[in-house]
Formats: sequence, structure tokens, C-alpha cells
Amino acid sequence: MSVERTEVQVRPGVESDLEALTDIYNHYVRETPITFDTAVFTPQERRPWLLSHPEDGPHRLMVATDTDSQAILGYATSSTFRVKPAYATSVEVTIYLAPDAGGRGIGTLLYKALFEALADEDLHRAYAGITQPNEASARLHERFGFRYVGTYREVGRKFGRYWDVAWYEKDL
Repeated sequence: MSVERTEVQVRPGVESDLEALTDIYNHYVRETPITFDTAVFTPQERRPWLLSHPEDGPHRLMVATDTDSQAILGYATSSTFRVKPAYATSVEVTIYLAPDAGGRGIGTLLYKALFEALADEDLHRAYAGITQPNEASARLHERFGFRYVGTYREVGRKFGRYWDVAWYEKDL
């Protein structure tokens, strides 16, 4: 059995990606506890989120596309960790993949590009919150040098139950 290899390109996200990025995110809103959002978004509602990730600075949006079809396979972001000024050198990072794009190394490509883009920024730490259980995400973050720092127990309620979030940090 052969697995079809897709050529993948990673680039900064642009406004024309908004509909596809919203579709990917809405899958996680509807189907999984991975995000604690509980209502789907329209692309217009997600536009401020996209615009908060310019092509430079500490808050980035990297998009993985299929080189042939240009279909968006996933995205990675670095975003504000907390709003108070002293947190400015910390970012929260996350990856969302299209439902059929997991297990193909796309998350690795996205984080590689994201952390390369952030290398010259005035950043000290990256944080990632991983809703439990999610072994694949924990492994990905550990491969990139994240270390487990603790778990918020039953911190979010979705689908009629409570979920834990494990927190990881990485030196930048």
C-alpha cells in the first residue's frame, strides 16, 4: 500500500485564505474539544483574527498548501499570550490541520517555518495549550523542544463534559 506524497509549500497567510482557514477552524469547533470555541464563525467574523497576524512581527500566520492544487492543508500561528504589557515577549502557538491532512508531517513543516520566522523577533518564550488527550500534538511539541509545565484540570466544558489542558513551554 503506497501513501500518496503531496508536495507542500508553507507561506505567510493572506486575506484570500480567510474562507479556507475559517472552514478548517470550524471543523475543530464543531467536531472536537481541541478549541474551546463552541459556535462556528463566518469568514467575516474571523477577519480580525487574520488581520492580527501580519507578515512581520511576533504574531504570525503560516499556511501550508498543496503545491499542485493550492488547497490549504493547515496553518500555524503565534498570538498574544496574555494582554498585559509585561507578557509581550511571550506568544501562544497553535496548529490546525485540515481534517484529512494529519499524519503527513505538515504540522512539522508549519512549526519549522513559524519558528524560523520568529527567530529575529524580541521573544523569550512560546506556550502551547493542548486539550487532553492529544498524544500527536504532545509529540509534535516535544519534538520542537517544548517541555510540559502543568495541567489545568477540567478547565473547559464542551460537548457536555469537562476537559483538561496540558501546558507546554519553549525557549525562543
